Amino acid sequence: MSDTTMDTGAKTGDRLTPFLFAVTIFTSASLVFVVQPMVTKLVLPMLGGSPAVWNTAMVFFQTALLAGYGYAHALQRVGSIKLQVAIHLVLLLAAAFFLPLQINALMGEPNPSAPIGWLLATLALSVGAPFAVLSATAPLLQAWYARVRAGYADGQNPYVLYAASNLGSFLALLSYPLLIEPLSTLSAQRLGWSGGYAVFMMMVVALAAVVWSRRLDRSAEPAPLAHSAPMTWRDKAILVLLAAAPSSLMLGVTAHLSTDVASAPFLWVAPLALYLLTFVIAFQNRPWIPLNVTLIIQGAVGALCVVIVAFRSLDWFIAFPLHLLAFFFATLMCHQILASRRPAPDRLTEFYLLMSLGGVVGGAFTALLAPVIFNMVWEYPLVLVLVGLVRPWGRGRLRGEEVGTLVAAAALCLLPVVLSMWLTADDDARAAFYRMVPGTTFSQLGMIILAPAAICAFLLRDRALAFTATLVMITLSAQYVARGYDWGYSERSFFGVMRVANTQDPRMGGDVHVMMHGTTLHGAQARDERFDCQPVLYYDRVTPIGQAAEIIAARGPANIGVVGQGSGAMAAYKRAEDQMTFFEIDPMVDRLSRDPRWFTYISTCAVGDIKTVLGDARLTLAKEPVGSYDLLIIDAFSSDAVPTHLMTIEAIEGYLRLVKPTGVVLLHLSNRNLDITLPAIAAANALGKPSMHALYLEDDSRPDMAVASTEAVIISPTEQGLADFRTNPDWTASPKATVQPWTDDYVNLFGALWRTFNPPPERPM
Repeated sequence: MSDTTMDTGAKTGDRLTPFLFAVTIFTSASLVFVVQPMVTKLVLPMLGGSPAVWNTAMVFFQTALLAGYGYAHALQRVGSIKLQVAIHLVLLLAAAFFLPLQINALMGEPNPSAPIGWLLATLALSVGAPFAVLSATAPLLQAWYARVRAGYADGQNPYVLYAASNLGSFLALLSYPLLIEPLSTLSAQRLGWSGGYAVFMMMVVALAAVVWSRRLDRSAEPAPLAHSAPMTWRDKAILVLLAAAPSSLMLGVTAHLSTDVASAPFLWVAPLALYLLTFVIAFQNRPWIPLNVTLIIQGAVGALCVVIVAFRSLDWFIAFPLHLLAFFFATLMCHQILASRRPAPDRLTEFYLLMSLGGVVGGAFTALLAPVIFNMVWEYPLVLVLVGLVRPWGRGRLRGEEVGTLVAAAALCLLPVVLSMWLTADDDARAAFYRMVPGTTFSQLGMIILAPAAICAFLLRDRALAFTATLVMITLSAQYVARGYDWGYSERSFFGVMRVANTQDPRMGGDVHVMMHGTTLHGAQARDERFDCQPVLYYDRVTPIGQAAEIIAARGPANIGVVGQGSGAMAAYKRAEDQMTFFEIDPMVDRLSRDPRWFTYISTCAVGDIKTVLGDARLTLAKEPVGSYDLLIIDAFSSDAVPTHLMTIEAIEGYLRLVKPTGVVLLHLSNRNLDITLPAIAAANALGKPSMHALYLEDDSRPDMAVASTEAVIISPTEQGLADFRTNPDWTASPKATVQPWTDDYVNLFGALWRTFNPPPERPM
């Protein structure tokens, strides 16, 4: 072969090499981020659909990412790049023996009182090896690229490939809820992911051919990179903290939005997608948003967000985008400063190792430590304030006008505190206040007063300490003014924040205790003794649930099972001759509903003892005797973190095995954002079992807290079981269901969300 031919081949290879590296990194990142929701979905039947399951799983994936980055860094001690490639190929092949992915049963069933250790261990045993090896690809290939392309301009900045990595992560994350989940079964996803893994391995083999080729630089081995000065411990600590803050904010804003703003399906997608997008921007050669612009916007929206974070009365369509905007620019600021501090290419893997360590630190603080030490989602405003220290510190002492701005901010923050203390202590002053500003709450007035303080913070944006000090004052003032707002009690567990509010309903005797899980209502009880044993809201006697309880009671002594305890309102239906068992996943719910300070349905209203079985309902119901229940109520779908595994064909078939031949399974399907009625009816049809449908719509004729609009479907093993329901005009034949029933292998949440906004003709409204 002539030298001309060899040079032409080398040039062609040179043009293809960057593309091959970029595509391989893009593919590995896509696989890494598709597997995360897929595996979390596999573990769903064990722990339900709590957002905490996702947050804890994220900590595991961040830890596995750290392990992968640690392996990539350690591999750099092997001088020969050819040997590095060979070792990586062997480990990729070894990890392939874990495919197709499945949940390892070695850990048995989780303890509902302490599920975190079980979840982390199960994920490690199930997907730890392939995930860790796969996640090592991004830093490893960038290190190889720096050596292979050492003689080219692009080889001097291999970090730009990290943008390709995060672009792959971003697109994969969005594709899962929008395309992959609706169009494929879980089994197909697992096989498809295994196929993608095989394609990725072939790409690495192709890269190995590039690395081993002598024609790229006419040498047998790409030369090691020149050694740069080592990073100091201070520099390392800064990199870890710059990575930890965004990781904490990502999980914190997810928890805050789902707890205090507006729980919604796929809520976890937006913060994680924005988090990944900031990496894409930060590691670009020419960022779409320059750092100086980021600093200006972050100073404005960060200060404004700190004002509103304590006030949960702000309309969600204002609060939701504002929180996401503040999160995005705080994260982008940290990641852009992180990218600006990246070392020379020879320390690339060490840089990514430190960055990954920061991700684990931030994630572990928010998902593992914060639920233990805080009774509310305090970690989010805490980190939102502290991230102000990342901003420019300025030089010298504060100028006179800056001191004046800081003093003005302090005065503005003190004013609502003083007013709050005065109005709380003086009833006449409070009455006068509401006469002066009718229709305005003091919380709203507090936000108005604190808004100028946010402007002061913005003016101090180039002085990190003064800026952060102002945010601290705003936060303390806002939290004091909003203290006790709506909520009489708050407690936090792995499954979320549970709160009890005391609201007023004059037509029910005044005080009414309300149980809230995030933004989802889980029950209520009037405290006036004339109404305290009257089941309310979804459980009122006129709703489908109340009617079902009374129809079954008319048959004689009944054995009733209820999945989802809430405030325990169903206990008001228990007579001396009945048996009743609640199945509840969260021990905190059982404790609150039995505490007479808050609710007395179980302790006082029920005649006789009530049993509670803790754990995921699919697991605990499987241990119940067959054919033993007259009525089995599945009341776990009101939240927007729907435990879909409780609505599949397999789940409903299990419920029907537990009821007597004339027994009834009732699915309570009231939900704000998801149409889950048609999949439930389709499942009954697929099983060949008779079903009926009821929809109660509340009106103004009853007290506000007496009853709520309720939708339910009942299913029985036999037609005889529905005979007395058919004589009730409120129960009608189930509408035609043209949707595909959900199974343990297929769920389409996006379709359920779509039907809410675009209901099909057969959907009852």
